[in-house]
Amino acid sequence: MTLNKKHPFFSLFFASAVMAFVLFGCAVPQKPSGGPKDVTPPKLLKATPANQTRNFSSKTIQLDFDEYFKLNGGGYTEINISPSQKHPPEFKIKDKSLIITLKDTLQKNTTYVINFGKAIGDLHENNILKNFTYVFSTGPHIDSLSISGNVINVLTQDREKDVTIMLFTLKQDSALFGKKAPSVYTTTDTAGNFTLGNLHDGVYRLYALKENGGSEKVYHEEKDLIGVPHKTINLQTDTTGVKLTLFKQIPQKFRFLSPGFGDDGRVQLFFNRPVEKPSLRIIYPPAQNLDKYVDISKTRDTALLYVKNMDFDTLKVALSENGKPIDTVTVHKGRKESYTRILSAATNADTRAVLKPGSDLLINTSSPLSSFDPSLIVLNEDSTVVTNYTIKQDTANRKHLVLNYKWRQNANYILTLNEGALTGYFGEKNKKIIRKFKIEKPENYGQLTLKVTVPDTSRSYIVELMTEQNVVLYTTPIRQNTPIIFRAILAGKYRMRVIYDDNNNGKWDTGSIRQNRQPENIWVNRSIINVRASFENDLDIDIPREPTP
Repeated sequence: MTLNKKHPFFSLFFASAVMAFVLFGCAVPQKPSGGPKDVTPPKLLKATPANQTRNFSSKTIQLDFDEYFKLNGGGYTEINISPSQKHPPEFKIKDKSLIITLKDTLQKNTTYVINFGKAIGDLHENNILKNFTYVFSTGPHIDSLSISGNVINVLTQDREKDVTIMLFTLKQDSALFGKKAPSVYTTTDTAGNFTLGNLHDGVYRLYALKENGGSEKVYHEEKDLIGVPHKTINLQTDTTGVKLTLFKQIPQKFRFLSPGFGDDGRVQLFFNRPVEKPSLRIIYPPAQNLDKYVDISKTRDTALLYVKNMDFDTLKVALSENGKPIDTVTVHKGRKESYTRILSAATNADTRAVLKPGSDLLINTSSPLSSFDPSLIVLNEDSTVVTNYTIKQDTANRKHLVLNYKWRQNANYILTLNEGALTGYFGEKNKKIIRKFKIEKPENYGQLTLKVTVPDTSRSYIVELMTEQNVVLYTTPIRQNTPIIFRAILAGKYRMRVIYDDNNNGKWDTGSIRQNRQPENIWVNRSIINVRASFENDLDIDIPREPTP
């Protein structure tokens, strides 16, 4: 049947269909069309008075942007005006404009720079308008000199982005160690480059600051990286090519950091710097010193102190370096405090469940061992229990047990530490611990020979072999052309760097801002070293001459 469009039923049918589409069609959720992610920061459209205005006399500045924005940093800490003012300006957002009201009297014939740092970001994505500056002069001249350069990390020799570059006059130099942000600063771009503009002629000192978790633009020597050029900058013309090297300075004054007790009752002592040949002595109560156990970290910046008799509320400890006392610390506790003591253990085969051929199995415990029961320690080789192994405590470290056995290739090993096999320092026992592992195949290893040529046989060098992630595996001091052989090294990719050991002490020495000492130079070989399995891999390494400042 053909429906006549003039028939009354057709009109009713058509109206019903349209209504159904509206009701049900609109109810179907539609995926937003979206679009490309906004990655563009706000753009300045107009400044009133104009940027770079001379003979400036206004009390307000209006900056109009192309989109809505926000100011990052509580209290506008990212914004800085130079020269600094006793009464800081007021910043107010109105629609897409920033209104700046100057509250202080401006100096005559002076160039002012308002540096917004990372303060201005768009409203939704917070794309930052980095290093935006507004410049004006109260006189007929605007300072126009500039300093530019780059920043590298001394250990990696890589360029560093988002580093704060701070400029001080020699009179302001001590402000680096104060609590106030610098008046002239900028940040490095993604390539580690920087430029400071609108500078007056004069003698300056330049610093690079990489803050660890802060944005105060104030140097904290115990956690931040710092860099300074070899000499001051006498700025008479534009200066380019300034190189700043970031390093971690060792604090001048030693101090303990947040001493306290661990969950198991051990005393945890953290140092603000590594300590050479550290030793600890309990001063009070003196009897506690007789039966203590001290565990010093490999980095020599942490000490764990164990005392069996916990019936005290105050413990006073003295720390010595190279046999000389350097500081004391007092740790307080409640006499009724309780502790959770569960003895755990791990082995040197846990990371990949394999043990290097020819190696002993090392059992590392969470607490110093008072004793262990060999009868509760079981080693299975496939389905067979083996007994012809030896296990003993490491005389140099009471947290280590050494298990020696003639391992077999292709066998599956299971080490079982049954409950109570280990007794910790406080008398705590282990729960049942099972560790499974195999012996790594010898064919997975290779030999690496670095045939090193030094530029100057009167100098000392330190060759370091590292993982791709810059973890140092082997360190070899040298003074002459020599092959360095790494036997039975796991096949894979490695990197290498060389320390120019200026003071011939066999280690890398950092710099000191206070003593005006640069860190020892480092050369990083950018080539990846591929060690092939079952091969003798040879590589020629020519160490370049140490760069001169």
